[in-house]
Amino acid sequence: MTTTKPSNPGVRRPVDLARAHGLSAQAVRNYERDGVLPPAERTPNGYRRFTELHVRALGAYLALITGHGYAASGEIMRAVNRGEIGAALSAIDQSHALLQRDRETLDAVEAAVVTLTGARPPQPQSQRAVPVSVLAHRLGLRPATLRKWERAGVLRPVRDPATHHRLYRPDDVRDAELAHLLRRGGYRLDHIAEVLRRVREAGGAEPLAASLSQWRQRLTERGRAMLTGAARLAEYLDVAQPPERARTSEAKTTTLSA
Repeated sequence: MTTTKPSNPGVRRPVDLARAHGLSAQAVRNYERDGVLPPAERTPNGYRRFTELHVRALGAYLALITGHGYAASGEIMRAVNRGEIGAALSAIDQSHALLQRDRETLDAVEAAVVTLTGARPPQPQSQRAVPVSVLAHRLGLRPATLRKWERAGVLRPVRDPATHHRLYRPDDVRDAELAHLLRRGGYRLDHIAEVLRRVREAGGAEPLAASLSQWRQRLTERGRAMLTGAARLAEYLDVAQPPERARTSEAKTTTLSA
């Protein structure tokens, strides 16, 4: 069986782009439909004709995904393809800001875990759920403080089916004691909420301490992936929006919005 090849060696079919990245041809078509790839020319028969521009665009998009995720990467590519470079760079800045917040959260969790693992563990309590007044008295706090911690995501009490009053189960009491310890150490409520979420997921402070290096490694990998994505995007921009053309496009956008 003879395969028909494009007469122009610079022109590629969807399947040609797809094979290079282990994708399906339909995925490539979907990317063009969704604006992630720039519009392709069509043959008289309606077939798409992709070029080196699309090769660069697809490489940039797939590289961006690893560091920025699907939603942000799609936003970045669509902005570039509309000629809105400023909007694309703003989306990249937001991803970097999120990564920095994640690093700050990790730093806070690491410091808090040192406090938790070095502190005297909470004393065993009754297995019965207790109301907010009992827990507040036990910790020397006001009930309003515990309700504030709940609104901040620190505590997750259940509700009594009959009275709808808050009930704190043994695990909730443990969380409240840990939160009280961290609060006395000067930690913000949003950091405490993140610490306790991680403690719950890990099954305790000690298992969480063992997982922190993996968490930091994932953040490092994400940061490096952002660098790779930036390099691929810069290569695409060199073809799609050369510096002089980009300045003209931005100037037109500014004039229209003025």
